[in-house]
Amino acid sequence: MHKTILRTAAAALTLTAALAAQAHNQWLLPSTTVLSKPDWVTVDGAVSNDLFVANHFPANLDNLQVTGPEGVAVKAENQARLKHRSVFDVNLTQPGTYRIALVNSGVFASWKDKATGQNKRARGTPETIAKEIPADAQELRVSQSAGRVETFVTVGKPSPVKPVGQGLEMISTASPTDNVKGEKSTFTLLLDGQPAKDVEVTVTAGNTVYRDKLDELKVKTDANGQFSVTWPSAGMYWLDASVRDDKTTVPQAKERRVSYAATLEVAP
Repeated sequence: MHKTILRTAAAALTLTAALAAQAHNQWLLPSTTVLSKPDWVTVDGAVSNDLFVANHFPANLDNLQVTGPEGVAVKAENQARLKHRSVFDVNLTQPGTYRIALVNSGVFASWKDKATGQNKRARGTPETIAKEIPADAQELRVSQSAGRVETFVTVGKPSPVKPVGQGLEMISTASPTDNVKGEKSTFTLLLDGQPAKDVEVTVTAGNTVYRDKLDELKVKTDANGQFSVTWPSAGMYWLDASVRDDKTTVPQAKERRVSYAATLEVAP
């Protein structure tokens, strides 16, 4: 009986570890989110098991977009792809709020090969995916994805963050960098520029590697896409949300998966 209990416990631990290993989160982590005057900021990017601990895979910076307070693109400098994380610098020369984002999109297809009966898969862009799928593909399923992973940095006085109108994105009624422990911050989640209503948003404090529980906060957007968070403690937080719909731009795709994640800093 004792051995049976031990085997059962070991199996449960193995399953828990396996599920945890699959819970990879992509994030951007700035060295600071508030500056009193123009300066440089260094940003880490990774896909990891634990929030803000680079222990799995470096972020792909091919689709990195840095937008200045006036809506003008800003160059990310000193980019480097390391073993477990990517890193880059941004020279913040003007007052206002900067938006630093990884914007990804793609198409996933699965089908059964007519000749062999084997299952096949392919990933690509809307422009390349058609070349990957054979004309006689059976049981074809195609889905489209769009994701935004971002963070914000303000120099001096905050400036409004203007929506781009594509995919899921977040704007703030005040400033995404003006968050204080014990106070409430209100945000608006948009989907293709329109309020994303009744969407669950998960808020997780960093340093998850040092906690037995994630202690996530879960809130839902209202009819106007708004949601509020009262910050329980200071530190870096990760917000994420996702939706599925049929608003695809690829003719063969029947489903679209849209995701959003943001790193926010909360002051003491």
